[in-house]
Amino acid sequence: MLARRSLLAAAALAPLAAQAQDAYPSRPIRIVIAYPPGGSTDVLGRAIAQRLSEMWNGAAVVVENRAGGAAIIGTQAVAQAAPDGYTLALGNNQTHASNQAMARTLPYHAIDSFTPIARLASVHHALIVPANGARTLQELVAKGTGGGRVTYASTSVGSASHVIGESLARRFGMDATHVPYRGGAPAVTDTVAGVVDYFISTWPQVVSLVRDGRLRALAIGAPARIADAPDVPTFDEAGAPGVSVDAWFGFWAPAGTPAPIVNRLAEAFVAIVNEAPMQERLRGMGFNAAPLGPAEFAAFQRAEVERWQALVQLTGIRME
Repeated sequence: MLARRSLLAAAALAPLAAQAQDAYPSRPIRIVIAYPPGGSTDVLGRAIAQRLSEMWNGAAVVVENRAGGAAIIGTQAVAQAAPDGYTLALGNNQTHASNQAMARTLPYHAIDSFTPIARLASVHHALIVPANGARTLQELVAKGTGGGRVTYASTSVGSASHVIGESLARRFGMDATHVPYRGGAPAVTDTVAGVVDYFISTWPQVVSLVRDGRLRALAIGAPARIADAPDVPTFDEAGAPGVSVDAWFGFWAPAGTPAPIVNRLAEAFVAIVNEAPMQERLRGMGFNAAPLGPAEFAAFQRAEVERWQALVQLTGIRME
């Protein structure tokens, strides 16, 4: 009798659950970005949030920056949120891959605590120096060797900018001091000011500053020179093959978010990234459109965690 009542109750609730999902969204959607305003993740997130609101007839989509703790604070907030589709993480290779590989402990699991929704885009990393800094990679290496010292910025301990920056120093035997920041924007500011000697930045974050001469790009992590910067050599051409890795960006919901909501969000995000005006806008900001749906994105993320685990073994970098 009890089992029959449970089945009847479940049957009665099923239409209500379906109605709730059909009505989604019925209140503001919060997109949490674990970085300060102005960085690559933030710039991308605001562009996507604006278009999602337009696509969904003015639905409220709010971007919330929760920076700090090597991007752990904001990411944890989403992991602990209700799995109802109203709190999403716009993260990247740090928040959902390298932190998992590098942190000795995390207050969440980058895979198990989340439901992948969609990958959006990828970007190249570039070796950036102040406008009055080294003119070539060889000049930078000369400054950091033979008794000289250099400093390099990163967006945080364990970030891609940290790993690549340290890999570069080790490759050439530079005496390099790591200076971690709370996100890309303040790291860029101090690189412009000459506080640090170099910074491995995502290209969208610095492309305008390189164009107007406030920063100099010594190398870019692309397989060939890019249209945005035809005079900037690749890392291979500059004499540092295999140093750089791409950054990538995507959306996650808390684990347990209903599949119909995840699928609706995924369809919207992939459609947005596939729109010709959005692709043109992304290219203008230095992004490469690279959409993946939930299943493909989940497989991609697992492979990326494994790749970063291998990089941890190579560099010895750990987040304490």
